[in-house]
Amino acid sequence: MKLSHSFSGALRTFVYFMASGTQYTLKGIDYLSLYGEDPSAIEQVFAIYANVIELDENGEVLNAPYAEKRATDFLRYYFDNDYVIDPPYEDWELELY
Repeated sequence: MKLSHSFSGALRTFVYFMASGTQYTLKGIDYLSLYGEDPSAIEQVFAIYANVIELDENGEVLNAPYAEKRATDFLRYYFDNDYVIDPPYEDWELELY
């Protein structure tokens, strides 16, 4: 089975904003430097996104904004340890496959 156009579009959009430095949930955070300095932090962001995103039986994305927020909260906390991730991550959200 191929990925749906809905998922491909949601992923493409998320990647674009992450790569361009314009992700709306990370305003004011200079996270682009991590691509060269700490790529594992970026890897974790995409793992969280992939673990959290949900599709219906037709492959339509159900929760793109929520998946983006859960993923980018990791970087907010990376740069500001006082930032509270609410609700806290569950183990399955952080799994690297």
